[in-house]
Amino acid sequence: MSASADKTKPYIPVSGTGGDGWSTDTHATATCFCGAVQLSFPTEGPGLVSTFVCNCTDCRKITASMFASNFTVDDNYLTHVRGRDNLSTFSQNKSIASGKLMTNYFCKTCGTLMYRVGELWPGKSILRIGTVDDFTLHETKLKPRVELFTKDRVQWFSGVEGAKKFDSML
Repeated sequence: MSASADKTKPYIPVSGTGGDGWSTDTHATATCFCGAVQLSFPTEGPGLVSTFVCNCTDCRKITASMFASNFTVDDNYLTHVRGRDNLSTFSQNKSIASGKLMTNYFCKTCGTLMYRVGELWPGKSILRIGTVDDFTLHETKLKPRVELFTKDRVQWFSGVEGAKKFDSML
């Protein structure tokens, strides 16, 4: 999204093969790359719990990137529009900072990580901002307000401007 783009209107570019993402003033969709899995979620509280960047070593590895941009949703407000049966899971607690089990939900077709569920946060799902279909939301309602595990951040990334910084988990 260019600096001059109108950030008051949805911007849903062609990205992947889903093609039917949407957003309103209060809700939006997140879709995997192939379009087989789609979620609907709130873009404001109480259903939208938090927005954050995580630099932990697990997030770096599981996203194949140097950090993960995330948002947390209360499960009572999260809807599987389609593809729930097309999700595969992988769980582990060996490298999770809390020592609690973390389960990752991936599209079986394209491999997109749609969300994570941790024992430490019952009733909450951690979604990836990059799966959100309306790119305007990446820079507005879903802009990370917190940055976690700054101790593991790569030196060439100075962090999210304006976000509260923490060396580890909250």
